[in-house]
Amino acid sequence: MITPDRALQILRDEGCSEKVIAHCIAVSEHATEIAEKLVAEGKQVDVELVTIGGLLHDLGRCRTHGIDHAVVGADIAAELDLGPLIINIIKKHIGAGITTEEAKELGLPEDDYIPVTLEEKIVAHADNFISGNTRTTMEQLIEKMKEKDLTEESMMRIIALAEEIGIY
Repeated sequence: MITPDRALQILRDEGCSEKVIAHCIAVSEHATEIAEKLVAEGKQVDVELVTIGGLLHDLGRCRTHGIDHAVVGADIAAELDLGPLIINIIKKHIGAGITTEEAKELGLPEDDYIPVTLEEKIVAHADNFISGNTRTTMEQLIEKMKEKDLTEESMMRIIALAEEIGIY
């Protein structure tokens, strides 16, 4: 597993802006807190993986700010040989995931982008509650989802993920 300093260096080396890096740090900190709380509740969570995954989740924003940044980031992570656990966190962090059908509609490679592991879910969940580098409330998140004109299905997945994790 790479260190947090190495993850930040990767973001800088790949050309992520300081604004994106600040967001990644905020997501990583929030995700790490959530992971630690879940561990304290007796859940099996790889906290180190969550920390690094949170730092690298927006790696693809060095090349695009479109929805495809998750796919681009996963490709970069694969090129850098960061391993499947990190690659999947990056690939599956959008909202509460994207189904194969939605991916096709969005012009993404046909694949299942729904987070499966607890670590993938924690990073996606933490990202949903960080706007820029500020934490938001559930009410603010719902308002943001309405503004983005997300499908009902996407909104329900995000809310269900928040309920599953149980920590905002």
